[in-house]
Amino acid sequence: MTTDAATPGFAAGPTIARFEARLLRVPLTRPWAADVTSVGVIATHVVRSDGAEGWGFSWTPQIGAEAVHALLTHDITAFAIGRPADPGSEWLALWQHLHEAGGGGITTIAMAGLNLALWDAAVRAHGTSLTGFLGRQRESVRAYGSGVNLHYTQDDLVAQVRRWVDAGFDAVKVKVGKPDVAEDLDRMRAVREVLGPDRALMIDANQRWELDRATRALEVLAEVSPAWIEEPLRADDLYGHVELSKRLAASSGIPIAVGENLHTVYRFDDFLRLGAAQIVQPNIVRVGGITPFLGIAAIAAEYGAAVHPHLLPELSGQLALCLRAVPGVPEPMAEDVEDAGFGRLGALHGPSPVRIADGTLTEVEHAGLGIRFS
Repeated sequence: MTTDAATPGFAAGPTIARFEARLLRVPLTRPWAADVTSVGVIATHVVRSDGAEGWGFSWTPQIGAEAVHALLTHDITAFAIGRPADPGSEWLALWQHLHEAGGGGITTIAMAGLNLALWDAAVRAHGTSLTGFLGRQRESVRAYGSGVNLHYTQDDLVAQVRRWVDAGFDAVKVKVGKPDVAEDLDRMRAVREVLGPDRALMIDANQRWELDRATRALEVLAEVSPAWIEEPLRADDLYGHVELSKRLAASSGIPIAVGENLHTVYRFDDFLRLGAAQIVQPNIVRVGGITPFLGIAAIAAEYGAAVHPHLLPELSGQLALCLRAVPGVPEPMAEDVEDAGFGRLGALHGPSPVRIADGTLTEVEHAGLGIRFS
């Protein structure tokens, strides 16, 4: 990960002349829980000393957006003004500056607001799109239907899966973690019946289990042939994931996917180095932007782990188009949460930079990142 030197391709010179951030509250069409009815978006705008402009954002569901906004408007803006506008060289300096407030979480989420805006400005200054700058490796990526649906009735869950099948998705992800695993199994059997044997079914426990419960639950749920189990344990429980990975390798062979709640390159390296996960799902905002995301993807390639970015398909889909293929490793997929894309929520100023149709994500012509909020 090249965070201590200028990003290849960016010319040295311009500095950050102006930076602003504004907080938006975007209601969710389908609430993710009784207390998660919106997402907070902190839309950012940077102006470089050479006049180039860029637009970025930070993001968090329901909780913490005000704190992210405060960090951006106070500490990050004060640090950034007058410094080089290269997003590669500046990432590490800003992370070190903010470290007393925490090495990850609110700090890295806020850092994404500056990092994405700087990338947008730099790519726009080159007169191209993000994929044009990084180098598109494929014309499309497979997308999978996803939803926050543990609170759905079984009938509602089955209806959602039918919508995904009718929309052309050949892979879907649903939530597990009911108090009684027998109820999870009944729900997954119903989902598998809709999917048939050939479509992929991924399951996500959202950190609800501890080690022994996860082991027992996955022995039961192996019946429906999950393609992966996502966040079976608390994200901080590295050694629990190591032990669960060993247990699963000796039984069902279900791979473990983690990453939406890991915040640094170092933490991803820990999980991969120790064999705690086989699939990583970095959230581009939560890790601090494009700069660390590319570093995480490079580390995953070294370990032979698949990279399937978490949420935010308008941006993560673009990066998935650019990740280099690794022999023997599945190509990246984009996650499409039903009715939760920024375009579908009416949050964007202009069209979305990507299109998802028939279970496939493709790019729509645009400049820079192509993401500006209305």
